[in-house]
Amino acid sequence: MNKEIYILQNEAVELLKELIATPSFSKEEDQTAGILCRFIGAKGIEHTRVGNNVFALNKYFDEKKPTILLNSHHDTVKPNFQYTKDPFSPVVEDGKLFGLGSNDAGGCLVSLIVTFLYFYDKQDLKYNIIIAATAEEEISGTGGIEYTLPYLPTIDCAIVGEPTQMQMAVAERGLMVLDCISHGKAGHAARNEGENAIYKALKDIEWFQNFHFEKVSDLLGPSKMNVTVIETENKAHNVVPAVCKFVVDTRINELYSFEEVVDIIKANVLCEVNPRSTRLRSTSIALDHPLVKAGLNLGRTYYGSPTTSDKALMPFPALKMGPGDSARSHTANEYIYINEIQQGIELYIQLLNQVV
Repeated sequence: MNKEIYILQNEAVELLKELIATPSFSKEEDQTAGILCRFIGAKGIEHTRVGNNVFALNKYFDEKKPTILLNSHHDTVKPNFQYTKDPFSPVVEDGKLFGLGSNDAGGCLVSLIVTFLYFYDKQDLKYNIIIAATAEEEISGTGGIEYTLPYLPTIDCAIVGEPTQMQMAVAERGLMVLDCISHGKAGHAARNEGENAIYKALKDIEWFQNFHFEKVSDLLGPSKMNVTVIETENKAHNVVPAVCKFVVDTRINELYSFEEVVDIIKANVLCEVNPRSTRLRSTSIALDHPLVKAGLNLGRTYYGSPTTSDKALMPFPALKMGPGDSARSHTANEYIYINEIQQGIELYIQLLNQVV
């Protein structure tokens, strides 16, 4: 390992400690955005902040060249009640750096930032490189990467930093939440009057439970649906409900469009079906893309990811890859191994060296 990379690895860990110590819940990332601006600015690098998003271009940016975006997020979820450690205390024990957001996705973010620093002032690159630290990823908010992209030059492809154990997530399921409403007729329960909307809803819910989509993806498997919420507006026990509402969480593979899925559902149920949003569509990057080929050359494996990230909001090929383990995300006493960050930086640099 050369001295430059060693220094960058240490800087990444120290930056992550500072980020952990600073609360940055989604839509409340003002302070961490400031930390990132100061860190990048201290390197003498011109940078831009839009909302709580921070980005910078490599020194010899050339509009004639294609551009790679390095992106991860600096917002976190709120700590769950099972924490026994202070979620905002960046403690290192047995090679693990504990703290809220350490694994998801602080380790990825700081690794990508120092990777950008490594390439920042190199001349004669085949690609431009942009770093973007963005907000609101944990809530799929509109004030994060989606808000930032119009401020950026044309992007040809991206590396999205999420904890994947530095393996390559080449595809992601799409997420579509459906608000469903079953209509009945109110009546007095004692006289068995009315038309019970709950019973109508149950028939549709049974269909959601038992239906299987025909097209199965090699990367993502079958599309899936789960009913997750059910409610009526009734507060009285003796009134037959006229309306029953329920929510369906759908996770769609790349073989179906959201519109196809909605059409299939509407052809089989009686309830109203209203998608909340169709923003978070399934995505994939070709296995012969230069980023993927570079990863394969480094012995990385590829897979389809069941989780959704900012990759879903990018209208260009994106590879999800980063240090840490997705299984630790949003858990109590979250942590990332220091050597995962160190190895992640080395692998990011090696991967980009094959491309740029």
